[in-house]
Amino acid sequence: MAGFNKVVQSYDEAMAGLQDGMTVIAGGFGLCGIPEGLIAQIKKMGTRDLTVVSNNCGVDGFGLGVLLEDRQIKKMVASYVGENALFEKQLLSGELEVELTPQGTLAEKIRAGGAGIPAFFTATGYGTPVADGKETREINGRNYVLEPSITGDFAIVRAWKADRYGNLVFRHTAMNFNPMVATAGKITVVEVEEIVEPGELEPSQIHTPGIYVQRVIQASFEKRIERRMVRQGEGA
Repeated sequence: MAGFNKVVQSYDEAMAGLQDGMTVIAGGFGLCGIPEGLIAQIKKMGTRDLTVVSNNCGVDGFGLGVLLEDRQIKKMVASYVGENALFEKQLLSGELEVELTPQGTLAEKIRAGGAGIPAFFTATGYGTPVADGKETREINGRNYVLEPSITGDFAIVRAWKADRYGNLVFRHTAMNFNPMVATAGKITVVEVEEIVEPGELEPSQIHTPGIYVQRVIQASFEKRIERRMVRQGEGA
């Protein structure tokens, strides 16, 4: 990797520098748009005592859920437990510290972190345990909670396309948390389906500019569905 070229050739290179005790912010929603290979690399590295920030923690045996198996995650910041029995078990037993955050607030905490905003006021969670220990304020007759922003040592992201300069395009619902996560890491690593040459991406279609991205790796994805819902056709 040299100059503006952000492309790396191996997962070892992609996640180089990740150490015990760091904070990792991960894109995705459920299993949609998760950086599968980068998560698998963290599993392979055996990095421990991590604080992981993501909308949820994958499922048993896939996505971020694999990091729970060897107790690599010390603290999980998420908006819900989801389809993950091991996450639930570790939460209820107290062996995993969990900070449950309203989904919109979590998204804004990450976006604010990427924008350099240290904290913001939101009405969400006022008068509930979400507000415990936090500053509150009445503004124009309504009560608000002060929420600190979130940044990470690493941000791991999944995109559809990138050029070698790290400009990113996301596709459909896989966009979800990924664009804001990409802005909030000291080191942002992106898995993509396709890498193109600079100039091949239509500038107006770029969702995240390469200034936020340090490393890009091309990968293939399983694209597993969290819960498949089907309906029998007529006459079946």
